[in-house]
Amino acid sequence: MSYCTLANLNDRFGPATIIALTDRADVATGEVDLDVLNRAIAEADATIDGYLASRYALPLAATPPLLTTLSMDITIWRLHLSEPSAKVKADYDAALRSLRDIGSGAIRIPEATGLEPAAPGTSGVVVTDRDRPFDAAQMKGFI
Repeated sequence: MSYCTLANLNDRFGPATIIALTDRADVATGEVDLDVLNRAIAEADATIDGYLASRYALPLAATPPLLTTLSMDITIWRLHLSEPSAKVKADYDAALRSLRDIGSGAIRIPEATGLEPAAPGTSGVVVTDRDRPFDAAQMKGFI
Protein backbone atom coordinates (compact mmCIF):
# COMPACT_ATOMS: atom_id res chain seq x y z
CA MET A 1 0.00 0.00 0.00
CA SER A 2 1.45 3.33 -1.05
CA TYR A 3 1.11 6.37 1.16
CA CYS A 4 0.46 8.62 -1.86
CA THR A 5 -0.83 8.14 -5.38
CA LEU A 6 -0.56 9.82 -8.77
CA ALA A 7 -3.92 11.48 -8.08
CA ASN A 8 -2.59 12.95 -4.79
CA LEU A 9 0.49 14.30 -6.55
CA ASN A 10 -1.56 15.73 -9.44
CA ASP A 11 -3.91 17.47 -6.99
CA ARG A 12 -1.07 19.06 -5.04
CA PHE A 13 1.56 19.82 -7.68
CA GLY A 14 -0.39 19.73 -10.94
CA PRO A 15 -0.12 17.31 -13.86
CA ALA A 16 2.40 19.48 -15.72
CA THR A 17 4.90 19.27 -12.85
CA ILE A 18 4.52 15.51 -12.52
CA ILE A 19 4.96 15.05 -16.28
CA ALA A 20 8.03 17.31 -16.29
CA LEU A 21 9.64 15.33 -13.45
CA THR A 22 8.87 11.83 -14.74
CA ASP A 23 9.02 12.08 -18.56
CA ARG A 24 12.67 11.10 -19.02
CA ALA A 25 12.47 9.53 -22.49
CA ASP A 26 14.96 10.61 -25.17
CA VAL A 27 12.00 12.00 -27.07
CA ALA A 28 9.52 13.50 -24.62
CA THR A 29 6.14 11.77 -24.68
CA GLY A 30 4.25 14.40 -22.73
CA GLU A 31 2.91 11.74 -20.36
CA VAL A 32 3.70 10.57 -16.86
CA ASP A 33 6.24 7.74 -16.81
CA LEU A 34 4.57 5.45 -14.28
CA ASP A 35 7.72 3.36 -13.78
CA VAL A 36 9.71 6.41 -12.68
CA LEU A 37 6.86 7.66 -10.52
CA ASN A 38 6.18 4.30 -8.88
CA ARG A 39 9.88 3.86 -8.09
CA ALA A 40 10.01 7.29 -6.39
CA ILE A 41 6.83 6.51 -4.43
CA ALA A 42 8.23 3.13 -3.36
CA GLU A 43 11.45 4.79 -2.16
CA ALA A 44 9.44 7.35 -0.20
CA ASP A 45 7.31 4.57 1.31
CA ALA A 46 10.43 2.66 2.34
CA THR A 47 11.80 5.77 4.03
CA ILE A 48 8.55 6.30 5.92
CA ASP A 49 8.29 2.63 6.91
CA GLY A 50 11.84 2.77 8.26
CA TYR A 51 10.84 5.47 10.72
CA LEU A 52 7.41 3.98 11.55
CA ALA A 53 8.67 0.44 12.20
CA SER A 54 10.13 1.42 15.57
CA ARG A 55 6.75 2.68 16.77
CA TYR A 56 3.94 0.99 14.82
CA ALA A 57 3.14 -2.47 13.49
CA LEU A 58 3.32 -2.37 9.71
CA PRO A 59 1.59 -2.33 7.33
CA LEU A 60 -0.93 0.19 8.61
CA ALA A 61 -4.56 -0.66 7.93
CA ALA A 62 -5.31 2.83 6.59
CA THR A 63 -3.16 5.71 5.37
CA PRO A 64 -3.32 8.71 7.71
CA PRO A 65 -3.40 12.11 5.94
CA LEU A 66 -0.14 13.15 7.62
CA LEU A 67 1.70 10.25 6.02
CA THR A 68 0.22 11.09 2.61
CA THR A 69 1.60 14.62 2.90
CA LEU A 70 5.02 13.39 4.03
CA SER A 71 5.10 10.85 1.21
CA MET A 72 4.29 13.50 -1.39
CA ASP A 73 7.07 15.76 -0.08
CA ILE A 74 9.63 12.94 -0.19
CA THR A 75 8.45 11.66 -3.58
CA ILE A 76 8.69 15.07 -5.26
CA TRP A 77 12.18 15.56 -3.82
CA ARG A 78 13.26 12.13 -5.14
CA LEU A 79 11.89 12.86 -8.63
CA HIS A 80 14.25 15.80 -9.12
CA LEU A 81 17.34 14.94 -11.13
CA SER A 82 18.95 18.30 -10.48
CA GLU A 83 18.87 20.69 -7.53
CA PRO A 84 15.25 21.15 -6.44
CA SER A 85 13.80 24.50 -5.51
CA ALA A 86 14.26 25.83 -1.99
CA LYS A 87 10.59 25.08 -1.23
CA VAL A 88 10.90 21.42 -2.29
CA LYS A 89 14.11 21.05 -0.23
CA ALA A 90 12.50 22.71 2.82
CA ASP A 91 9.44 20.46 2.55
CA TYR A 92 11.69 17.38 2.29
CA ASP A 93 13.72 18.41 5.35
CA ALA A 94 10.52 19.10 7.30
CA ALA A 95 9.16 15.69 6.30
CA LEU A 96 12.28 13.94 7.61
CA ARG A 97 12.08 15.91 10.88
CA SER A 98 8.44 14.87 11.25
CA LEU A 99 9.36 11.24 10.62
CA ARG A 100 12.09 11.43 13.27
CA ASP A 101 9.52 12.84 15.69
CA ILE A 102 7.08 10.03 14.82
CA GLY A 103 9.82 7.46 15.35
CA SER A 104 10.72 8.93 18.73
CA GLY A 105 7.09 9.22 19.82
CA ALA A 106 7.00 13.03 19.93
CA ILE A 107 4.35 12.96 17.18
CA ARG A 108 1.64 10.32 17.43
CA ILE A 109 -0.54 9.16 14.59
CA PRO A 110 -3.97 8.63 16.14
CA GLU A 111 -5.46 7.39 12.85
CA ALA A 112 -2.87 4.60 12.66
CA THR A 113 -4.42 1.30 13.59
CA GLY A 114 -1.06 -0.38 13.93
CA LEU A 115 -0.13 -1.44 17.41
CA GLU A 116 2.54 0.39 19.30
CA PRO A 117 5.19 -1.84 20.83
CA ALA A 118 4.43 -2.78 24.41
CA ALA A 119 6.17 -0.67 26.98
CA PRO A 120 8.37 -2.49 29.46
CA GLY A 121 6.56 -3.51 32.63
CA THR A 122 8.95 -1.81 35.01
CA SER A 123 10.15 1.71 35.10
CA GLY A 124 13.50 2.83 36.33
CA VAL A 125 16.70 0.91 36.80
CA VAL A 126 16.89 -2.57 38.26
CA VAL A 127 20.23 -3.28 39.91
CA THR A 128 21.38 -6.59 41.33
CA ASP A 129 24.40 -6.23 43.54
CA ARG A 130 26.67 -8.91 44.90
CA ASP A 131 26.94 -9.60 48.63
CA ARG A 132 28.98 -7.04 50.42
CA PRO A 133 32.32 -8.54 51.47
CA PHE A 134 32.56 -6.27 54.47
CA ASP A 135 29.65 -5.57 56.75
CA ALA A 136 29.33 -4.66 60.42
CA ALA A 137 29.42 -8.31 61.59
CA GLN A 138 32.59 -9.12 59.66
CA MET A 139 34.36 -5.95 60.75
CA LYS A 140 33.85 -6.60 64.47
CA GLY A 141 36.88 -5.36 66.28
CA PHE A 142 37.95 -3.01 63.48
CA ILE A 143 35.09 -0.59 63.86
